[in-house]
Amino acid sequence: MDLFIQLTLTGLTNGAILALAALGFVLIYKSSDIINFAQGEFLLIGAYVTYAMIAQFGLVWPLALVLTLAVAVALGVVVERLVLRPLIGEPIISVIMVTIGLSSLLRAIVSTIWGNQPKAFPPFIPSQPIHILGATVGADRLWAIVVAVAMLGLFNFFFKRSKEGIAMRAVADDQQAALSMGISVKKIFAWAWSIAAMSAAVGGALLANIVGVGPELSSFGLRVFPVVILGGLDSIPGAVIGGLVIGLLETYTGGYIGQGLNQVVPFIVLIIILMVRPYGLFGQEIIERV
Repeated sequence: MDLFIQLTLTGLTNGAILALAALGFVLIYKSSDIINFAQGEFLLIGAYVTYAMIAQFGLVWPLALVLTLAVAVALGVVVERLVLRPLIGEPIISVIMVTIGLSSLLRAIVSTIWGNQPKAFPPFIPSQPIHILGATVGADRLWAIVVAVAMLGLFNFFFKRSKEGIAMRAVADDQQAALSMGISVKKIFAWAWSIAAMSAAVGGALLANIVGVGPELSSFGLRVFPVVILGGLDSIPGAVIGGLVIGLLETYTGGYIGQGLNQVVPFIVLIIILMVRPYGLFGQEIIERV
């Protein structure tokens, strides 16, 4: 029972961070039909920028996080303006290849600035052990769950209540209808990329606080694909539920069966979902008649 509780809390932590990264992925796809293969690198940059603000510049962590979010928003705007906007109307394969190239470019920038060696991350979240029903978990994992849930709640409020969030939902539903209502689709694209980068940056900071900071964090982005396929490429609630399910599956597999297989299980789920329900658990099934 102790092991089960410990694995569950660990899985929920990983799942919450996966959900943050998947949220940005889904948001970009919903608003612009672009599959962003650089989402893992957004997470990586968020981790390294937070590290630089705290460890290298000596800033207090609240200010460091605010500046990290500002850098993430700026990165999202720059990528959308300079990289993606010129490709509007181009074949989708061209856009996909550009995002793959963008991921390599961002990794190279990180390696040039900070090197390839893992670094000790100055923890800004307490990590002392906490005993829950006989299981022992780090306080940083519990705080990571709280922060991730709070961020997801804020994003949900933004999408449902704010003017910009409602406009983003309109663009995601029908771009031509949104244009006819006076909504600037290009502006919404910039909002989508900025929020995607910001949610990934928060996930990167939380993950680095737990496991340290290093180039391998970008591989965390690959695990976003099973999450969004499971939940649905165009479903924000699906991204949250998919993140939690994949996070728990990975942890239970690693804890009860053995390490190694836990890295494969998410992609086995991906294949099964693609075979049985290719639009995901909560994705919109689109039927085209010709």
